[in-house]
Amino acid sequence: MCLAVPVLIKSILDQYAEVELGGVTRKVSIAITPEVKVGDYVLIHTGYAIAVIDEADAMETIKLLEGLVKEDEVH
Repeated sequence: MCLAVPVLIKSILDQYAEVELGGVTRKVSIAITPEVKVGDYVLIHTGYAIAVIDEADAMETIKLLEGLVKEDEVH
């Protein structure tokens, strides 16, 4: 099973973007999604932004992921 995680594009330099999720930042390739802009939400998988998604979908997915983490902490 593969998991793509929604993140916010904070900055772009050439074919790389700095992205943020939950206060954690990292650099990912935007070679597959060259149309991205600062402020967009993208799905990342294995270090690549693979799709641009709207903010509402990103927030819904982030809330679901946070719920899984909280549930795991309880057990």
